[in-house]
Amino acid sequence: MGPFLSNLKDKKIILASNSPRRQELLKGLEVAFEVRVNEVDERIPADMKPEFVAAYLSKLKADSYPESLNDGEILITSDTVVIENGHVLGKPETEQEAFDMLKSLSGATHSVMTAVTFKNKQRQLTVEDETKVTFRFLEEDEIWHYIKTYKPFDKAGAYGIQEWIGFIGVTKMEGSYFNVMGFPLHLIYEQLKKW
Repeated sequence: MGPFLSNLKDKKIILASNSPRRQELLKGLEVAFEVRVNEVDERIPADMKPEFVAAYLSKLKADSYPESLNDGEILITSDTVVIENGHVLGKPETEQEAFDMLKSLSGATHSVMTAVTFKNKQRQLTVEDETKVTFRFLEEDEIWHYIKTYKPFDKAGAYGIQEWIGFIGVTKMEGSYFNVMGFPLHLIYEQLKKW
């Protein structure tokens, strides 16, 4: 562990995410961790408001570890959603779905919400962050180039801000860049200092 998280030296951090981006970002906080992932049914209740979805899914992932945590283990789960015009944009399953998502984000501002849940044997806490992202008008051939080249099927809203589409398309951002990548590092660091 880094010098500013010495309180964790006797703890074991478990990251419940296969996301290479989240793993890379957590390493950037100088945190030693292991990856342990349970399969979770991520269906969202039909009547759930979009702003509650990220926290719901993050807690759902944490709840899939009911009694499997040992003393000294801290589990971190997370979920990121893109909200556009009151609708949650999940991960696209087809190229056409990815195109439709990016077309809807083109020339507009949307919200990215990430929730992170921390859990040990004694307690559980979820924190959230929101970032507003504005895209310039994207030409259709630019959208297709991005989809064909970068295949953003593992990304909410069909894009990664740290990729080509973010470089050429994002004109304004209010909030944390790393939140849009899927991990609000300032909040995670703040919480880890307390555990």
